[in-house]
Amino acid sequence: MTALFAYRRFASQALASIALLLAAVTMPAHAIDTITVALDQATITKMPDSVSTLVIGNPVIADVTVRPGGLLVITGKSYGVTNLIVLDGSGAVLSERYIEVTGPREETVVVYRGAARETYHCTPDCQPRIMLGDSPQFYGQTAGQAGDRTGQALGQAAIGAVTSK
Repeated sequence: MTALFAYRRFASQALASIALLLAAVTMPAHAIDTITVALDQATITKMPDSVSTLVIGNPVIADVTVRPGGLLVITGKSYGVTNLIVLDGSGAVLSERYIEVTGPREETVVVYRGAARETYHCTPDCQPRIMLGDSPQFYGQTAGQAGDRTGQALGQAAIGAVTSK
C-alpha cells in the first residue's frame, strides 16, 4: 500500500512539474504594449531621447517618424498589426511595441451595391470617403477627385507664393 502511495505521489509531482514547465515555455518573456491608431490618422508617443534606429515590421501598415526629444509620430496606413522596435546608438533595444491600425472612429456609412462597396463620412451630411476595401471604381473615382482638389490647392499656393514676391 505504501509503495502504491509513493508511486502516485511521484506521478502527481512529475505531472505538476511538466505542467509548470509547459506554462513557462508558452508564456512570453514580457508583455508587449500595443499602440492603437486609426487608419489615415496619426498619434504621438514619447520615447527616450537616445533613440537612434526605428524598425517597423511592416511599413505598409504603419509609418513612424522620430522627432526631436524622442517624440514618435505614428501614422496608420493600412489595416492590421505590426511591430515597432526602438534601438539606441549601440543597438540596444529601448522599446518593443505592437502597432494596431483600426478602422475610422468617426461616423461612417458603408453602402453595398451588389458586391461593390462604397464608404461615406456622415456628420451630418454624407460625403464620399476613400477606404480600403471599397470597390475599385468608387475608390478610383473618389481618389481621383481628391487628388485633383489637392493639386489645385497646391497650384494656387504656388501661384500665391510667386505673386507675393
